[in-house]
Amino acid sequence: MKAFLLLAALLCPVLAVADTAPKKAKRAPNPAFAPVTDIAGLPRILLIGDSISIGYTLPVRAKLEGKVNVHRIPTNGGPSSNGLQNVDAWIGSSKWDVIHFNFGLHDLVYMGPDGARLVDPKLPGAHHQVSLADYEKNLTAIAEKLKATGAKVIWCSTTPVPEGSAGRVADESIQFNEVAARVMSKAGIPTNDLHAHAKAKLQEIQLPANVHFTPEGSAYLADQVAAEILKALGK
Repeated sequence: MKAFLLLAALLCPVLAVADTAPKKAKRAPNPAFAPVTDIAGLPRILLIGDSISIGYTLPVRAKLEGKVNVHRIPTNGGPSSNGLQNVDAWIGSSKWDVIHFNFGLHDLVYMGPDGARLVDPKLPGAHHQVSLADYEKNLTAIAEKLKATGAKVIWCSTTPVPEGSAGRVADESIQFNEVAARVMSKAGIPTNDLHAHAKAKLQEIQLPANVHFTPEGSAYLADQVAAEILKALGK
């Protein structure tokens, strides 16, 4: 009993310190994921994609305010394998007028033989997270599901990969875009060539040795996305 009381006395100060230790502040939710309250009578748009699309979601909403209701999936879309697994849930039972989608930058990431992500592409056994063959199969299945909604579907080409971008090879997005172009041609889905749009001003809008964009860069991409959505709606 004495030993137990002694142990409790020793632990009390430690527990007290642990209880008063500062807790990490929770990161504020990304406003791009905030639910959208539809304005009745306006077309409903769904954006599907990775962090590049997250970056242009808010400026697209701002540019199309009062013209359309711009929704997006409530997460980073990741690779096409993740898209295929979740696309039915993302579509839901809602009626969509336009669906604008992309997968690619996660697919072309290099994985190590041990499953490590963003490894040096020259590492023995390194391979794409999703092979080109599987990318084609995944996009074909996703495109069929999106078209089945009756929405006007727009494929968005994958933006450029710069030199020095970790875990990726400089502009392998071209190879993936070529595969996607073949899929979309067969499916009759038009392409928003965001790769070409970004490349025209890449040095000004993309972060150094990084696939992501500055806020100004995301706004620049949003110009093209908004224009393609209005084009699809005949506006």
